[in-house]
Amino acid sequence: MDPSSCPFCHLEVPSSELEWHANSHFEVEDEDEQLAARDLEFAQQLALAPSSPPSSSMNSQAIGDLPISRCDAQISMEDKVSCLIALQTRTTFYEIEHGLMALLRDCLESERGNTTSIVSGYIDHFQSIPSEDVGWGCGWRNIQMLSSHLLMQRHEAREVLFGGWGFVPDIPSLQRWLEIAWEKGFDELGSDHFANNIYGSKKWIGTTECAALFRSFGLRARIVDFGPKELESFYPLLPGSSLGKEVKRIHNGGKRKAIQVCGPMDRYLLARNHDVSQASSSGDEKSGCSSIRLGDSLGSKSNENLGNKFTRNSKGHQVLIDWIWNYFSDKNFTKSGNRQVVVSDKTPLYFQHDGHSRTVVGIQVKHQHNGMQQHNLLILDPGHRTADLERSLKQKVGWQKFIKRGVHTLKKPQYQLCYIDTGIANREEVELLKTIESVFLEF
Repeated sequence: MDPSSCPFCHLEVPSSELEWHANSHFEVEDEDEQLAARDLEFAQQLALAPSSPPSSSMNSQAIGDLPISRCDAQISMEDKVSCLIALQTRTTFYEIEHGLMALLRDCLESERGNTTSIVSGYIDHFQSIPSEDVGWGCGWRNIQMLSSHLLMQRHEAREVLFGGWGFVPDIPSLQRWLEIAWEKGFDELGSDHFANNIYGSKKWIGTTECAALFRSFGLRARIVDFGPKELESFYPLLPGSSLGKEVKRIHNGGKRKAIQVCGPMDRYLLARNHDVSQASSSGDEKSGCSSIRLGDSLGSKSNENLGNKFTRNSKGHQVLIDWIWNYFSDKNFTKSGNRQVVVSDKTPLYFQHDGHSRTVVGIQVKHQHNGMQQHNLLILDPGHRTADLERSLKQKVGWQKFIKRGVHTLKKPQYQLCYIDTGIANREEVELLKTIESVFLEF
């Protein structure tokens, strides 16, 4: 029987199996929902369990005994940081031979059809481990993925991250680094939400914790929020806005409220109006709400053209897709093999929605014969086994189901992204970075 080409992944399959194979691409929606539901169930169970240091190959007791908490006022911050640098432990993970992104680029280059893919450079995949963090650790795993990129691709980041040791710490060490960030004054509302203590906790974290941790090293971590007009009432700090209007706001996020929270995005949905400060729409700096151009926050100019490139007539979740495309294509490219795949110097994106978080490592556009464009996000999920991901990429079979996500899979009402701008903040800018802000874009 003659083989037929799949219209989605272009894999040749027997004609009798084509319909079944094509339909399987839409099963990723159910798979994503199942992963989020599984994590939510685990998180609800773990919320009722007593906190204890997560198991790890590191000396957890040594890290646990660090005098990090605010009550240890007699110990200087410098001593606390020095102690953590000495005791932090390199995380263990499954290393992919020849590198994950090299395998992904090879697969993208081998695809047929008129496509263009833009991807980040180096990154390692960190999977959630059943005996350690399944059900609650996706946020930490995405921080590890971002860290692996920064340590390999950005010399200035490598010098400051985690004491300059050049490796990705395990989760308990990262938890202590976040406590250090809080004690330094980064994201005070987030610190209050966790009672200034995250070590040994199995509570979920999100983009604000990711941003606070990286900002504490002087890195310019930025947050972008996406949401529909129907949920405009949940953003009381925002003035009235039309499609694509960009505003800056302080990330209160309902963190002061003593409410049981099962996922980081719930902070936007639970009694938010009780926790936000009163702010006018005049753009006064003290109100925490002012109109800005996309990416032009805290004096950064590296993304100043991104707002101008934004497609303002996009509809629905296409706004998110357009922003990600413009983000990766905004800076310099490095050609990879052929013109189908280019490598961006941008960092991967911490990608958060209600119930789960993943890492966006690129985006692909397929130019169809009718003139339309079909986009796919290229995503690494901590819920997937790295070995399975490696096998599918090496064999060039089934890798699309692990990595590609089309617009039709974006079903959540809200999304958040965190990215890292280039450079290291000076002392004055670091003080500004202590307040977590975001750009909001309306679906």
